[in-house]
Amino acid sequence: MSRYAPFTRILVQGLRSAARCSPCLQFVALFAALAGFGPAPAPAADRLSSADRGPRAYVVKVQDPNATDAFRPDPERVRVMVNQAITNLTKKSTVPEAWRSLLKTQDVVGLKVFSAPGPNSGTRPAVVAAVIEGLLAAGLPPKHIIVWDRQVADLRLAGFFDLADQYGVRVEGAARAGWDEKTFYNPDAPVPANLVYGDLEFGKKGDGVGRKSYVSKLISRDMTKIINITPLLNNNDAGVAGNLYSLATGSVDNFIRFETSSDPDALPKAISEIYNLPILSDRVVLNLTDALICQYEGGERGLLHYSATLNELRFSRDPVALDVLSIQELDRQRRLAHCATIKVNLKLYINAALMQLGVDDLKRIDVVTLP
Repeated sequence: MSRYAPFTRILVQGLRSAARCSPCLQFVALFAALAGFGPAPAPAADRLSSADRGPRAYVVKVQDPNATDAFRPDPERVRVMVNQAITNLTKKSTVPEAWRSLLKTQDVVGLKVFSAPGPNSGTRPAVVAAVIEGLLAAGLPPKHIIVWDRQVADLRLAGFFDLADQYGVRVEGAARAGWDEKTFYNPDAPVPANLVYGDLEFGKKGDGVGRKSYVSKLISRDMTKIINITPLLNNNDAGVAGNLYSLATGSVDNFIRFETSSDPDALPKAISEIYNLPILSDRVVLNLTDALICQYEGGERGLLHYSATLNELRFSRDPVALDVLSIQELDRQRRLAHCATIKVNLKLYINAALMQLGVDDLKRIDVVTLP
């Protein structure tokens, strides 16, 4: 017989006696648990469902039904929306204070845009202009602001060089800046090379050639902070041309191999792991979804007849939360338009959440909507 048996009998008798007194019962049960005779009552937090546990994401969504007219943004209204969103997200009373809470005036800030679809379906210059004005008001020198994407030609056609003329900021292409031999992504499982002109190792031969994807010198040498500004635009491979996809694909060379791989998991794995490189993820201070227009079909082609006007901007420090909200919205718009359903490979966002890049569970995303 256990040496605790007599005490156990006494404890049981005490529990029966205390049954008519709830506070007494709780005390005795807790004492029993501490003494090793039974479990303590589970804390309230432990009784919650898994959807209510874990990290949460915070998203600020600002709406203005008159933000666009015939798919063209109204710069003044967009500026008000950006200022309202950034002050609410950061809980600061003024726009300069809000931006200075995210970065310092000596930082060199890269505004990553998605320019290939052009000014109507890609990141809209009016949104970027409003962000630039906020950064200038916060005290950043114009030359410390870089509007960038992978290719200079896309930036020019999308109208971003007009911002350089207007504000004195820099507009740069990651490919034109060159690739840093010391900073790269090398996947654990080899992915066959598909090198093209402009890649660092294009034309080279030998063992290991094409195994690495090198980060642009524009990032490794010029920038200290990154702000993602991406459109609400579908992508058939990633679901949305959002924060994760835009930054990962625009930052490294030798990326086509992941998009053309026969392995369906190669692309989502590469995007999440490239974004997770400290030189990228550690520098991102803000993510912004340009949801003025939602294009639910067409990918990188500007197809406004497959678009819906939302007149929204969405701000968050969490890139994953914004992207999964965008995928949800794209699916909703396709159903409203009676378009074919697209089955999205969500492994990209599952991987990103496992890497603690953000929250992929819609139930754990808190959205505050500002009129």
